[in-house]
Formats: sequence, structure tokens, C-alpha cells
Amino acid sequence: MTKKERVRKAIQFDNPDRIPVYHFNYNRPVGDILCYGLSLQKDGVNEWGFKWKTMNDGTMGQPEDPVIREWAQYPRYKVPELRAEERLSNLEAFMELVDGHYLLAGIGLTGFNKYTFIRGFENSMIDFLVEPQKSNDLFDRIIEFEKQMIVLAAENGFDGVHFADDWGTQNSLIISPAIWRDKFKPRYQSQFGLAHRLGLHVWFHSCGNIDAIIPDFHEIGVDVMNISQPNVVNIEHIGKQLKGKQCFMVPISYQTVSISGTREEILSEGQRLFNALGTERGGFIGYVEEYSSVGMTMENYQATIDAFESLTFSSSVSKQQSQI
Repeated sequence: MTKKERVRKAIQFDNPDRIPVYHFNYNRPVGDILCYGLSLQKDGVNEWGFKWKTMNDGTMGQPEDPVIREWAQYPRYKVPELRAEERLSNLEAFMELVDGHYLLAGIGLTGFNKYTFIRGFENSMIDFLVEPQKSNDLFDRIIEFEKQMIVLAAENGFDGVHFADDWGTQNSLIISPAIWRDKFKPRYQSQFGLAHRLGLHVWFHSCGNIDAIIPDFHEIGVDVMNISQPNVVNIEHIGKQLKGKQCFMVPISYQTVSISGTREEILSEGQRLFNALGTERGGFIGYVEEYSSVGMTMENYQATIDAFESLTFSSSVSKQQSQI
């Protein structure tokens, strides 16, 4: 079974030979999945106009200033051009890493996140209530641009497209579920539908507590739901709702267990996540990220790999049966 076949079978609940693992940022070819980034940035300035401020602590950084502080500036704002050749300029070198891998096209920090970078977070929260028409127009322009990226991915042999949009705080959604369902859900659905028509799987990453809308993402076609902070999500409750229906990709929490836990605690957490969300037919992908920037030791990093690679479908089934 190739790596691509293994991932596809996990997504489709078609009996993969083992649990696939995504190595995100370190020794990537070891994993089953490789991701190629399609977004553009030059001299620290993103193609959407915001400057990305990198930190000296090894973390990803953050946007420095909003691009559109006042709506009076909006008529002069231009959406980036596709510039397909430039986006694909590193594809040949990327393909040299590929050895039967499942290929993801990453379109960067998407949708809602991108909107907040353009307008600023505080302005964005006000926009959704006070300036619904203008905010809808800007968000639609973002959505339509990302659709071009989806088409580009399909035309260049990728298996899936990866969205990254953080919707949760440590405790709840950033906005009310009602506003999310009215304003954002149908727009995501249009993107996901396009991806599916073009033969791509949809992968969606979100940080934070997003319990309230995970079933919505399943409903509108997310194939792989990346719960990025399992320590703030009610994993068992989500599993009761969607286990056996939705494929999940989950890390060992890099806020808690993978940073401060023992090897035994890390291995136990991997088993807990799999028991709650995975099945013997598939539906589960392990996610590994090297996080020394927030205190992860190399021993704990290796333990997170071992936590997923040591999982077996039979151990999950037997453990579940023993709990019944």
C-alpha cells in the first residue's frame, strides 16, 4: 500500500493497513503526506498587502498592521492576481521529495483569518454586525480568489486542498454560531463543493474550541477535520456525534501533554484520541509537529511520533470492547 493509498483509505473508511501520520514541519518525507504552499509573500509582505512580523522565538509570528484601516480605503484595494507560474515555481523541487505520498495543496491562512489580517481583528468583529454588506463583499472576494487556488491545485495533480482558519478561543467560538452559520458556512460550502467536483479532498484546520461547529463542517463536506487543540475540545462528545462518519487529524496537544507530559502520558493520549475518534476501518490521521519553540524536548517529539505509529486497529478495538 502506498502512502497515498493509505491516506485515501483512511479518509474513505476503506481499511488502511495502518494509521497515516502527517509530519508537518520536521523530517517531512518520513510521513505519509506532503504539503506544498501556494500562497505568496515577498520581503515579509503577504500578497494581500499585510506585513508579516516574524518573532525571535521560533513561532510563526503575526500580521503587523491592517491593510484597510478605514472603509474609505476599500475602493482602491486590489485582490492579488493568480500568477500561477510563480506559485508553482518550487513545485519541481517539491516533487523530488515525493515517494508515493499523498499530496496536499496548502492555500495558506484562509477566509476568515485573511479577512482579519486585512481589516484588523477589532474592525472585523465590528464589520460583521455594523457593515454587513461591505464585509460580505470583501469576504466574497477572498473566497473567489481561493477558488482559483483550488482549481490550480486540481490542475497540478494534488490529492487534497488544505484550508487553515482559526475559529476558536480557548473556551468557545470567536463569534456566535448563528452568525457563523449565516455568514460563513454557505461560502465555505461553495468552496468545498468546487473542490469535490474537481476530485480533491477538503482538509480544514482550526485552532481553539470549535465544538459548536464541527458537525457543520462535516455537513458541508470537510473530508479531514484537523482539530488542532484537542485539549480544549470535548473529544469524546465529538466522537459520539461523528465517529465512523468523519475523518479527523489530531495532534498530541502541544499546549499540554506533548510539552510537559511523560512518554507514557503521550502514548496514552494518542490511544485516547484514537479510541474516541478513529475506527478499525479508518477515520483517523496522526499529526506531528516539532515544537521546541514552546518547550517540546526531542524526547517528547519522538514520543508523539511513537504514539501514532504504535497504534493498531486491533488494540483500539480490544480496548473499546473491554470498556463496554
